[in-house]
Amino acid sequence: MSVTVVETIEELRSALEGRTVALVPTMGALHDGHLALVTRATELAETVVVSIFVNPLQFGPSEDLDRYPRTLADDLVKLEAAGVEFVFAPSVAEMYPGGSSETKVTAGAVGTMYEGRSRPGHFDGMLTVVAKLLGIVRPRFVLFGQKDAQQVFLVQRMTADLNIATSVEVVETVREDNGLALSSRNRFLDDREKRAALALSTALEAAQSSGDRGIDAVLAAAQSVLMGENLVLLDYLSVVNPATFLPVDDDYRGKARVLIAARVGDTRLIDNELIHLGG
Repeated sequence: MSVTVVETIEELRSALEGRTVALVPTMGALHDGHLALVTRATELAETVVVSIFVNPLQFGPSEDLDRYPRTLADDLVKLEAAGVEFVFAPSVAEMYPGGSSETKVTAGAVGTMYEGRSRPGHFDGMLTVVAKLLGIVRPRFVLFGQKDAQQVFLVQRMTADLNIATSVEVVETVREDNGLALSSRNRFLDDREKRAALALSTALEAAQSSGDRGIDAVLAAAQSVLMGENLVLLDYLSVVNPATFLPVDDDYRGKARVLIAARVGDTRLIDNELIHLGG
């Protein structure tokens, strides 16, 4: 099956009429993590749509919008091999014909924390474009990777709060053999930085194995790993309740998610891991 590239909303809606659809929203520069989402999508629906759109609303004035990799030709080769039928690759003008959208979805208080604190407005922009894509494609399923844990939480909450009849399917983080979480930004790391970046997943492993000793031990174990790698500049390290995405208190027991973000050289990376706090 050859992949069909669709650039307009009208054409896509016409092509998808009457079909059961699974949507994989991406910004392109596809790697095996994205392809794991595609594989799961093919198991869920007869028609898979992958959107490739570098959404300007998700980037702040000091962020890397222009630097973000755009590799459409290579992406199409990968998606055709994976059996994807439609790729939706709209222009910015197609998605935002009046310029920056005046109507936006707000991520609320959680959207200003963690990634939101480092990237103000990012999650409002993400939710706005996801809401638009869900309205355009009208999929039965939409798929996201667990690596972007805060994004997953906010999309799940948005679809519940707005009664959007799309099931959010989450696929576990795909990692390289050495444990590094796959990311489109990994291509910016040189060999030395890539070795240093392993400190993120190693810190999460240390946190996970310290969970039975409480939150202070979890944070100390992770920080100890990170302090041993001078190329890694920590942005945040937080432990949150998966149900609310708010920080846990000292007495919390049960499932928790450790979030980490750091800059390695000029490249900002994120990762996370589910742990259990308490004996």
